Amino acid sequence: MSFKRLIAAVIAVLSVAVITLSFFSSSFPSGLKIPGVAALPENSISGRPGADAPVLVVKIDDTSMAHPQIGLEDADLVYIEEVEGGSTRLAAVFSSKIPARIGPVRSARISDVELLAQYGRVGFAYSGAQKKMLPVIAAANVHDLGAQRNSSTIFTTDPTRTPPYAMVLRADLLLELAKSRGLEFAQSKNMGWKFGKAPQEGVAITSAQVSWPASSYDVQWSRQENRWLLDFRKEANVSESGQHLGASTFVIQMVSITNSIYKDKNGGITPLSTTVGSGSGYILRNGKSIKATWSRPTAEEGTRWMSMSGEEITFEKGQIWVALTDREPVFTLANADAASVTPK
Repeated sequence: MSFKRLIAAVIAVLSVAVITLSFFSSSFPSGLKIPGVAALPENSISGRPGADAPVLVVKIDDTSMAHPQIGLEDADLVYIEEVEGGSTRLAAVFSSKIPARIGPVRSARISDVELLAQYGRVGFAYSGAQKKMLPVIAAANVHDLGAQRNSSTIFTTDPTRTPPYAMVLRADLLLELAKSRGLEFAQSKNMGWKFGKAPQEGVAITSAQVSWPASSYDVQWSRQENRWLLDFRKEANVSESGQHLGASTFVIQMVSITNSIYKDKNGGITPLSTTVGSGSGYILRNGKSIKATWSRPTAEEGTRWMSMSGEEITFEKGQIWVALTDREPVFTLANADAASVTPK
């Protein structure tokens, strides 16, 4: 065989191998290990593709004026927290992918300090805070990356938006600055939950509504996309990029919400959502709602979720949303003849 024919034969064999590998990679479940093929690294927080990496948490406005929000589709996990007046605000946790732009950025709240302690010393970006709270954040186990400490080149103003809903974080520039200062963010790690096959238990539902005194979210199960699509105040929750936001696992965490010692500039009392201790809740995944209990003994520990039968509940890999609320959700059962029900 001539040299040219030999090269052609080798190329043909390699082409067949690549096509075969592509077929097997797309035709089998992601959890199936194929001999000789290394599994892609996954982020420990969400199970999304991407090795464990530094964690950046950004506070994001959640009023109607703030929508569409920027960069949320890339978060590994998003917390929904109650703030003054019964509205909500988001704490978005980024690790597997940190987009260049995130926002609109808003101020921190006392609930964030306890909530973020379980992640280690992460980067924490926010627009500012009440004067009495600034030293509390400075003393917390986070890298304080508030706008009051950084330039308008990093915490920019979007001219198409109206202040105070116009601050947009240039996360790429913030990360460059952190690196130049030698700041080491905590790496993503196991946060108490595991990923795995959907549990057998649970109630089939088509949607759920979670509410606060002045805000609400509806989640609709999409079999086609295998995730819960989010509506904010009865409107499709679509990001600036045009993507309908949603969660592979949607967590409803029942917490104690009490008045803190802090107030906003209008005198509104800042609520405190307690996430250390134990309580009840619901894990929504794969079209089902699973009644559960949660446990987080100390601020530094992650949050574990157990079914009512005492089995650990596994999460679906993908973006996670956690709604921190003290109001029971309303579920719509998958049975077409069943009405919406509030758990008892």
